[in-house]
Amino acid sequence: MSGLVESSADARSKTIGSNARVRAWVNFNGAGDFSTNPGTAMIRNSYNVSSIGSSTTGKYTVNFTKGMPHANYSGSMYQNGATGTTRNDFFNAFAGGFGDFTQTSVGVVSHNQSTTTNAHLICVAIFC
Repeated sequence: MSGLVESSADARSKTIGSNARVRAWVNFNGAGDFSTNPGTAMIRNSYNVSSIGSSTTGKYTVNFTKGMPHANYSGSMYQNGATGTTRNDFFNAFAGGFGDFTQTSVGVVSHNQSTTTNAHLICVAIFC
């Protein structure tokens, strides 16, 4: 599969084919205290993410440093929701999803069975 990753692509944003790129990604703790340093206190690591907003339990806004070219991008999300961040903390009843897609941010929702919850490990990747 030669040519899958272009040699000129930035090391943190690989080009696949002609258009698809990982434009942003973040690993954050949604169960942390957002009042300490709203927006950045819970980010463990990220690329092209300026801050995380939290409007209510289990609902977050991932804000991009540099906006997307349009709002019709795709993403992938993982959350474990338990009290830790290891594979032993994974619980299958936790599920999440995306909310509003805009050029400057994406909504993320964290669920525990039938209710929203503040997950301890949330990972988001955005492709555009």
